[in-house]
Parts: sequence; structure tokens; C-alpha cells
Amino acid sequence: MTETEVQYRVGGMSCSFCTESIQTAYDRTEGVEDASVSLAHEEVRVRYDEGEVEEVELKDVLRDLGFTIRAADKAAQFEERRAELDRAKRRLALAGVFSGIAAALMVFMVFVRGSFESESASMDLAALGLALATMLGPGRYILDKAYHSLRRGILNQHVLLEAGAFAGLAGGLLGLVGFPSFPTVHFFAVSVFVTSYHVLSEYTSLLVRARTSRAVQELLELRPDTARRVSDDGGVEEVDVDDLAVGDRVRIKPGESVPVDGRVIDGESAVDESVATGESAPVDKSPDDEVVGGSVNRTGTLLVEVTATGEDAFLNRVAREVEAARAMKPGVVALADRVLKYFVPAVFVVSVGAALFWSVGPILVGGAPDVQRGAFAALAVLVLGYPCALGMATPLAIVRGGGVAAERGLLMRSADAFHAFREVETVVFDKTGTVTQGEPAVEEVVVVGEAGEMEVVRRAATAEVYSEHPLADAILDHVSALGVEFPTPDDFDSVTGKGVRATADGTEIRVGKPSWAADSGLPAAVRADADELRNRGLTVVAVTVDGAVLGLLALGDPVKPDAEEAIARLNAEGTTPVMLTGDGERTAGTVAEHVGIDRVMAEVLPEDKREEIRRLQAEGGRVAMVGDGINDAPALTQADVGVAIGAGTDIAIESADVVLVDDRLGGISDAYEIADRSYRKTEQNLAGAFAFNGVGVAAAATGLVHPVFAMIAMVLSVSLVLLNSFGGQLLKGERPTVDFGSAARRDAE
Repeated sequence: MTETEVQYRVGGMSCSFCTESIQTAYDRTEGVEDASVSLAHEEVRVRYDEGEVEEVELKDVLRDLGFTIRAADKAAQFEERRAELDRAKRRLALAGVFSGIAAALMVFMVFVRGSFESESASMDLAALGLALATMLGPGRYILDKAYHSLRRGILNQHVLLEAGAFAGLAGGLLGLVGFPSFPTVHFFAVSVFVTSYHVLSEYTSLLVRARTSRAVQELLELRPDTARRVSDDGGVEEVDVDDLAVGDRVRIKPGESVPVDGRVIDGESAVDESVATGESAPVDKSPDDEVVGGSVNRTGTLLVEVTATGEDAFLNRVAREVEAARAMKPGVVALADRVLKYFVPAVFVVSVGAALFWSVGPILVGGAPDVQRGAFAALAVLVLGYPCALGMATPLAIVRGGGVAAERGLLMRSADAFHAFREVETVVFDKTGTVTQGEPAVEEVVVVGEAGEMEVVRRAATAEVYSEHPLADAILDHVSALGVEFPTPDDFDSVTGKGVRATADGTEIRVGKPSWAADSGLPAAVRADADELRNRGLTVVAVTVDGAVLGLLALGDPVKPDAEEAIARLNAEGTTPVMLTGDGERTAGTVAEHVGIDRVMAEVLPEDKREEIRRLQAEGGRVAMVGDGINDAPALTQADVGVAIGAGTDIAIESADVVLVDDRLGGISDAYEIADRSYRKTEQNLAGAFAFNGVGVAAAATGLVHPVFAMIAMVLSVSLVLLNSFGGQLLKGERPTVDFGSAARRDAE
């Protein structure tokens, strides 16, 4: 047995029935060991035996069901998605025109001519033309999907829709050939309306899905397109990054992004590696140190030897992690999907049963068969059985909940995750930029000798004013907040990896590593203070004047103002908060203790974060992940609910299901409450819609329901769902609000 795994990006998925159809088809395919289908990310991962089935057969399964396989190239995938959205928009426009004409014909007959039945052959033929044009025009793709599903013995929403559409077509044709019980125009209109509704629902689904994932594209755009390659003779040429090979040398100037993973062979600099670690403080780099593609060179010039390219490079590895997490993310079965899973086959059973009851049943008891009534009952059941209101129950509740969430600074990007939030038992927090501010700041000043605090920070600002180091920015921000004035230095020098020195008022000021700044070392008491500050996870720099220690500055990443309160709310709600970070035990423990988190996973490598989330999921219960960095993206995608900080990176935001627009951690509890209320609304909507559909199908089975009354029942059921979802807003004269965010608008365009 040769087991192999493949993963496909699938176009044309619109609801959980699509997932079920693909899953069922692969389950019935000889040689397939396992298949995992993700509706949220339109991806399929298949594990199969190469000796029993070829990959081309696996692709044929998807194509036979009416789905497409997207190109491997990321840019091409987004172009395909846009083209697919454009096609769906054109279908919807055309279906809308046909529906408008059909509605006008019905209104003319009922309200102008005062009859349900047509007396005009031209009107009947016009209605027939509309039905055929809708089913074979904008609705042709539905017919294709229904055919291929039936061919594989799969019942899904496409089969049910086409059954209803053909029922309307058959009823109209019966009326056309002389059966007065079947009003021609109205039955043909049913075919138009149910097809158009499905086109509308699939367009809406596609529109939402088209905006949910630009993550991989955003990620790969972080890497520069070109690099300066240095030849053996010292010459420099600008080349495409894709042309670099392991062993090549590239020069990286201050302020530039590192184009590849590599090893420093010459130069010293401070490098911002938050792209990989999520940590705000830059890391000093010198010869033999490793650098990561996508990080930012802050100060000095570096000569770097390439150590990884292509699929082995960091950004590409993260991209693969995101894709793998999507395919392996636990599925969320919506309440509506559970209902529809049994409702669809039940409609077919009732339809066939009604036909047999009226046409064959009377014969069994010695009566005369009523073939017309049996046919009418079967057709009416299929028409009334199309779950229009059931299909709208969840989306409308989501739209309402999304509007409330937007008012509280929350962007709900995934309907499935929206409802899954109410079942979350564990919330995992990244540390830097999530629980903390994500930027270094002066947290404490230790004064040595008789100098006051203002004098220490004034001297520090004088030395740091020309520095480009992020810690210098933190010191200057602190001095500015205190309103302290300081002189401009006469001379300035930056010593990479150690600190800065400047001359002012005839004295030399140094700010940097204590062992370098203080000529004769730190006094014992000051050294003890420095050790205590480091034990709290703070970065310590010394301020000296002419070699004498004036004071210490302790810099750290401050905890967000509402972090402690937000964690307390989660604990009170019975949800377990966990901290997951690449920081050491000491730093992570200090922050966790401060905000009230008992469980800490420290020193976790970026590539291992997703596995930690999977391990928590395996322990039971749904898991939410809160993060803001690129290194959090795979974990955010893997979690049942990914929550991104609005001020975080684009890749984190695009990988998440919920975005905290205003960075307020209390929004996590708000999201839980909104999701819970929205779920209750969905239950109410489904109960009302199912009652209408259920009663309607039962009534239709009698063979006495006129198509016009079936239409009225569908309108009433939809109105009930709409009123329950937006009743309060509509009574107040408000418009339902929903904010799909800038990413949504950008992708929809």
C-alpha cells in the first residue's frame, strides 16, 4: 500500500450540502482512505492508496459533481475567484429580470384579469419560455450539479431544487395541454422563482466566501521581489528573489526587508523579527546569527548567506501551515444544516407517498384512482418543500448579530465560527500585541546616587535623540510624556549591539548594555536591582555620565489596560484562558500572573503553535485563539474560532473568524454573548420556518393546495423569519446594519 495525500482548492462550494456531497462521493471511491472537506476555505484534502486509485480519478470526482479545481498559483486563484463572482453576478442579474417578468404576469392575471387561470396561449407560452430560459440559462449550472449528484446516488439541495423546478414545469405543461386544475402561468412561475432564489443564495454565499481569505497572498507579499546578490569578486547585481540559490550572498541595507532565510557572515544590526516571533523588541545580529525572510533590518548593513529558498523558506512554510490548518480545521455543522439533512429526503418520501396514496391507494380499497390529484399532490409537495425560509433562517440571524457586533467594535467574518463561539471552552492568548501593547515602553526608572529621575531620563534622551533603535523611540516617548526638555548632543555614535554614546555640555553620555555603558561595572546594589528587573522580564539599559552610573531604565511590553478585566470576565463565565507564547517561562509567567491566567505554554516555536491548538482540541471542547502576528496565522486558522487583534498584521486578520476592531480584549466576551443570542434567533427562525414548510408539505400532500397559496405560504414564512431577525430595528425605522470590513469590500470588488 502506497499512501499519498493531496489537497485541492475547490470552486463552486456554497453550503454544507456541497461538503456532504463531496464527502459522500469520496467515501464511495475505491482506494480513498480518508477525505477532509472545508466549506469555510473551499479546500479538500484526500488521503488515498496510489495502487488502487489515480489522482486524475480524484479530480474527476470533483468535476463530475460540478465543482472546479482552482489553479495552484496563488495569484491565479484570486483571479479565478473574481471571475467566478462576476459570472454569478451576471447569472443573478439575468434571473432577476426573468423573475420580474414572471411576477408581472402573475400580478396581471390575478389583479387585472381576476383569474388564476390563463385564457391566453401567448401568455402561457411566454411563461413557459421564462421557465425554460431561467432553468437552462442562469440555472443551467444547478441542473448540471443535480444530474451528476443523482448519477452518484447523492441527494442534495441541487436535486431538491431541480425537483421543485421540474415539478413546476410539469404542472405548467399539464395546464397547457388541458388540465384546468394546473394554472399554467403560476406553475411556470414557480420554476422561475425557485431557480432564481437559489442563484441569489449561491451568489450571496460566494460573495462572503470571496472575501474571507487573502491570507496567503498577503503573506507572500511581505517578501521583497528582488535582492542584491554579491559575487565572489565583490560585484553587486540586483536579481529576482526566486533566482537565489542556497549559498548565494546578499547585501541588506538599513530599513530594508530581509529577502530570504540566511546566516549573517558580515556586519552587525538590530533586526525586527516580529514577522516570525511576534515579539516587539528587535534582535541584535552579528556574524553566524540566523535571519528570517520577511523580517526588517533596522540599523546596520548585513551581508547574508542564503540558507533556504523556495518551499523551505520561512514565509512559504507558514503559508503551507495556514493551508494545512484550513483543511484540518474541525468542521462546524450549523443547526440549519442538521435540519436540512433530514428535511430533503423527507420531502421526496412525502412526494412519492402522496402520489401513490391518491393514485394507487383508492384501488386497494375498491375505489377509483385519482391520478390528477396524485400528480397535483406530488408536484405541490416538491414546490412547497423547497426550503426557502429554512435557507434564510441562519443568514438573517447572522446579519443581525453581525450588525450588533459591529456596533461593539467586532467584525464577525465567518458564520460557522460565529455560532461556534458559544461553545468555546478554552481561549488561547498570544502574549505580545494581544495581552500586551506590542510596543516597548519605559516601565521603571531606577535612580543611582543623588540624581533625580528627571535628570536620568533627560540625559538618556540627549543620547538617544538621533538613534534609530526601537528602544530609543520608547525612551523618547517616555520623556515627551513627562514634558522634560533636553539639549541636542554635540556628537553622536551608535555602537551596534551595545548602545549609543553622545557628547553634550562637555560630558560623555552612554545609554546601553550595563556592562558596556559603565566603565567600572555596576555597584552591587545596582546590579541587584538590574537582576530583579530582568527576572520580571524587562530589558535593562544603564545611563552613565563620564563612566559613572546615573540610573537604570527598565523597558518592557506593558499589559493592555483592559486585559485583567477581560480575563476576569472569561474566568467568571467558566471559560479557561491559556497563554501561548514564544517567550521564556519567566517573562510569560510574569505577564500571566499579572492578568490572572493560570495556564501558560511558554517557549513555543512559531511552527509549533498550531500543533498546540490541535492538542487542546483533542482534549475536548472548542478552542478559540487570539493573536495578532504572522506567526499566529496557522494557529488562528486551526482554532475552532480565530480572533485577530485589529491592529495586528493583515495575515492574522485575514486568517481569523472574528476581528477585534478596537483592540479591546473585552470584545471576546461580547462576541460570546452576541453569538449566543444570534444562535437563539436562529433556533427561533428555524422553528418558524420549519413549521411553515412542514405544515405546507403536509397540506400539499392532500392535493388541494393551489400554487398561489403555496406562494403565499412561502412569502409568509420568509416574512416571519425577517421580522424575527430584524423586528426591533424595523419597528424603530432603522436599517439592518452589517459591516463586512475593508478586506471584504476590497475582495468583493
